[in-house]
Amino acid sequence: MTNSTSPSILLTGATGTIGSELARQLAAKGVAFRVMVRSLEKARSLPHLAGAELVAGDFTDAASVARALDGMERAFLLTNSSEQAESLQIGFVALARRAGVRHIVNVSQLAASLDSPVRFLRYHASVEQKIRESGLAYTVLRPNLFMQALLGFRDPIINQGQFFATAGEAAVSVVDVRDIAAVAAETLTGRGHEGKTYDLTGPEALTHPQLAAQLSEGLNRPIQYVDVPPSALRQALLSVGFPEWQADGLLEDYAHYARGEASAVSSAIMEVTGQPPRNFRGFVREYAAAFS
Repeated sequence: MTNSTSPSILLTGATGTIGSELARQLAAKGVAFRVMVRSLEKARSLPHLAGAELVAGDFTDAASVARALDGMERAFLLTNSSEQAESLQIGFVALARRAGVRHIVNVSQLAASLDSPVRFLRYHASVEQKIRESGLAYTVLRPNLFMQALLGFRDPIINQGQFFATAGEAAVSVVDVRDIAAVAAETLTGRGHEGKTYDLTGPEALTHPQLAAQLSEGLNRPIQYVDVPPSALRQALLSVGFPEWQADGLLEDYAHYARGEASAVSSAIMEVTGQPPRNFRGFVREYAAAFS
């Protein structure tokens, strides 16, 4: 149960995959927090936000963001994927500094770099740079590909026993979103994380065929990974409603995976939380109903 003290932590992105899990974990710890949401009415119906202080705010409306930040000491920065994500996050950092926020915890991406061929990795690196230049205390979280991203392939896994991507035979140290949220919760409430950048990965690097084999084992039926040409994946993404910029960005992400650039295994989750990161077998076991 959330305690009654006034919140000093602002969460953004709390209706998304990481943010909703973070809100659940903070509430379980009894930590009071404020949540910036676009729609107060929709947010009030979300069980993981029960007990949170809700404020209306939109990243595109600086005045509403400033109101959300008022009185906050720490902020969790995460936006949904959009063409404006970089500029909106940089704008948030400037507003946080003006509001007197002392510490920002920012979700970036493993291998973020200003000279990356991957647009998402460039934008994350640009935001990281602005946070470092702001003079605020910061913690950067750089997660690898989410295990939960496989839920996006739920329909073909259920109906065809297959999932499709362009990752080739390269290994990727996939990470569970619950572990990312646990690190975020610790860095927002604990000490000694200022100025740190944490690479967040699972305990092992697995190829997509190995992911398929563990899915088959956990679901007790054959699941196959099908490596497809980038043009075919692009067409599939566009056909289900992805805008061109996002489809092309995801293809760049998968090319990055296929080059073996996301295979490193980090010990950061264990170091920060004191708990080992979840493995993919356990993820399949716990999410079996979602794939059935």
